[in-house]
Amino acid sequence: MLSAEQNDRITRVGPDKPAGTLLRRYWQPAALVDELTGNRPIKAIKLLGEDLVIFKDDKGHYGLVGRSCPHRGTDLAYGRLEDGGLRCAFHGWLFDVNGKCLQTPAEPEDSNLCAKIQHKAYPVVERSGILFAYMGPGEAPEFPHFDCFVAPATHTFAFKGMIDCNWLQSLEVGIDPAHTSFLHRFFHDEDPKEGYGKLFRDTSIDSEMPMTKIMREFPRPRIEVEPTDYGMRVVTLREISEKNTHVRVTNLMFPNAFIIPMSREMTITQWHVPIDDKRHYWYAIFTSFGAPVNKDEMRRQRLELYELPDYIPRKNKRNDYGFDPHEQEHDTYTGMGADINVHDQWACESMGEIADRTQEHLGQSDKGITAYRRLLRMAIDEVEKGGTPLMVLDAQSAAKIMGPAAIDGIGPTDDWQGYWQKTDASKRKAASWANGR
Repeated sequence: MLSAEQNDRITRVGPDKPAGTLLRRYWQPAALVDELTGNRPIKAIKLLGEDLVIFKDDKGHYGLVGRSCPHRGTDLAYGRLEDGGLRCAFHGWLFDVNGKCLQTPAEPEDSNLCAKIQHKAYPVVERSGILFAYMGPGEAPEFPHFDCFVAPATHTFAFKGMIDCNWLQSLEVGIDPAHTSFLHRFFHDEDPKEGYGKLFRDTSIDSEMPMTKIMREFPRPRIEVEPTDYGMRVVTLREISEKNTHVRVTNLMFPNAFIIPMSREMTITQWHVPIDDKRHYWYAIFTSFGAPVNKDEMRRQRLELYELPDYIPRKNKRNDYGFDPHEQEHDTYTGMGADINVHDQWACESMGEIADRTQEHLGQSDKGITAYRRLLRMAIDEVEKGGTPLMVLDAQSAAKIMGPAAIDGIGPTDDWQGYWQKTDASKRKAASWANGR
């Protein structure tokens, strides 16, 4: 249970707020590359409470600038891409991807006004189908050499979706392994061959037992939390018998992402990125260690569930998340369909726009959440003291942070640590792009 002041400290994301100051020290997903395709690659976005415009100039460079033109405050989201930058449609002021004013065409020819104008701008880089922005002070940190960043484009796929609540609620769901036995419970086991691109549909590694059955029949896991150089590892153990235990290894990538297994071949790296204090996007990179990702199928599945251009879930609070009492009685625990993102969305949004953590009562199964909040508060304190928080990396330290293992399988009860480590090594050896890493 936190005080109201402590809760505000770890949830609010404005530039003058402790959590907002911390999150700006890291590269944050700002848009999908797919959102800046077509004839007019300009999109208005809100990120960490700031109104911005992300665009690709006529040379193919990405930029992220303040939405209001510094001349008279008009909306640059309606600007024109020409002459090496983004031109305001009001008086023609032109800005490059760095926010430099290139032209003020209505001014006299000898005017030096243009040289005095520097518009708000943030650097943007592309990684595995996501455009990341750095909104913090000084030099941007290096990216860790995680699988999702080093895998070839053929083996990754990126997507996103909006959730109407504070970012921390969803991040904490991602590091809560106990909820899967209830929130994502299915009363019937479908053919794993029909589960491509879906979480909790595969059979577990080293077993033909469906994941849906494991989650349903073993609801009281033992949870181990281990500190790592990237955040923490969460190992969830469900004892199937005296000899065999289901082992699920997931990871918290500080400050606001987690890495989990999706199937025998794929992992998911997922960020929860604040739009503002009361809304956020999840961004995910799906990474395959086997065959190349079927991007068309992955995209088709998800576009059935989300409405463009803002990636709003078709099932949401306005239509009761598609709740069906007959389905809840006979098919799924929630009665909200088979897409687990809808289940998570309901759980997060039903806590309120910003969860009141002064009223919660955490238990032993919440040890991952407790450990993460401790990390978060320590990092916020470190930044306020002028220090460098966890995972703000230079090139040398970034190169050492690889992986991490994300495993879902059944191994020996008396050697679950050795089991997941050997399973991860075998998976990497079999993957052409990961072999030798």
